[in-house]
Amino acid sequence: MAGKLYGVGLGPGDPELVTVKAARLIGEADVIAFHSARHGRSVAKTIAEPYFREGQIVEQLVYPVTTEDTDDYQGEIDAFYEQAAARLAAHLDAGRTVVVLAAGDPFFYGSYMHMHKRLADRYEWEVVPGVTSVSGASAVLGTPLVERDEVLTILPGTLPPAELATRLADTDSAAILKLGRTFGNVREALKASGRLDGAWYVERATTGRQKISPLADVDPADVPYFSLALLPSHSKPAPAKGEVVVVGLGPGARSWLTPEARQELEAADELVGYTTYLNRVPQRPGQKRHASNNQVESERAAFALDLARRGSRVAVVSSGDPGVFAMATAVLEVAEEAQDVPVRVIPGVTAANAVAAKAGAPLGHDYAVISLSDRLKPWDVIASRLEATAKADLVIAIYNPASKARTHQVADMRDLLLQHRSPETPIVVGRDVGGPEEEIRVLTLGALDPATIDMRCLLIIGSSQTVVTKSGVVFTPRRYPTT
Repeated sequence: MAGKLYGVGLGPGDPELVTVKAARLIGEADVIAFHSARHGRSVAKTIAEPYFREGQIVEQLVYPVTTEDTDDYQGEIDAFYEQAAARLAAHLDAGRTVVVLAAGDPFFYGSYMHMHKRLADRYEWEVVPGVTSVSGASAVLGTPLVERDEVLTILPGTLPPAELATRLADTDSAAILKLGRTFGNVREALKASGRLDGAWYVERATTGRQKISPLADVDPADVPYFSLALLPSHSKPAPAKGEVVVVGLGPGARSWLTPEARQELEAADELVGYTTYLNRVPQRPGQKRHASNNQVESERAAFALDLARRGSRVAVVSSGDPGVFAMATAVLEVAEEAQDVPVRVIPGVTAANAVAAKAGAPLGHDYAVISLSDRLKPWDVIASRLEATAKADLVIAIYNPASKARTHQVADMRDLLLQHRSPETPIVVGRDVGGPEEEIRVLTLGALDPATIDMRCLLIIGSSQTVVTKSGVVFTPRRYPTT
């Protein structure tokens, strides 16, 4: 009966960080195998020796070459792995248990993986994970690797400096392994990416020869292979200037908030918005909130841009879609004056689409979107646009139909439209869609009672082709009759 193969992780260097299982397997093994360079020294063997027992067979797998002394490194190293695997296979065929030692974790830049690839399909095997050098370095620094939604990137120092710099600039936290002769390139990449000041150098973590230093202070001539560079949590420098992101929350239901909008709200340092809308965003520790009333859009935009000039990442919240009768225009108008703060707009589900979906598909053909608010444009402009869309036989989505201070617009709109549309024209009235008081009513233009309409309503006025089915579903066909 064949023996069993074990790849056993030993941790970063301190023998007390060897797991209980790893220690047991080392002590029980018939054969202990480890890799080493031609000088014969092995970090893995040094860590594991306290757990050896007398009478065990020791297989030292000595690398025959280094990258400096051959033109066919890969060919020679592949041949070595084949020979080493054959030596271990002979023990396994003889029924012996073989433990291959691996500093750190066997599958984390470890030599064991090359034995595993060549033997695992023929023999029973088990891999025992170990504490990685990255975890060990973070522990001895006393600094978290990552927090919350931060991204950790593991990089080999053998990458070209330009590629290293690109990857370092784009990540929150990073660990760069395989330093040694690559240290100069790694330092160059850290400097080019703007990350040098936040980088730490950790050598032989958790051992008696451990060294810790700001990486910028390290002499390249003194850097061994068993060292790494670490960019821990919060090491990414804040941008010189912040930015403003205008985020659409959708009509009300949290389920209508897009993943992109949710991510931007989470990432923001500060939130700015109308109190009612800010209250829809969950509180996050450390995030500042700046609420205001609904009548100061330009002032709110200017305030958000000023926060960004001080380096904050600011999210301006807006109901529905921020580009539809909402905050995006206000922010962009104010930002255009100085042109010194980047502004991005994150779309949201707008009220017209939400109401239409609840009723069926009344916006299935050409339609117009008009606000009845005459606070920023005169009523005669609104009336002329209503008349034009009525004559064009477009479905019309009506925003901001009425408020406490505006009471005549809905009646005036109805009367104007009745000059061009049948009293039987279907109308959808959506109120508080996505909210706790959601209501969808389907009625006719002639039956519209202005007293039932307030600021929380959105109206969809059908065209001559809009249909109400027997079950109450409203849709506008995509085909238009030919004349």
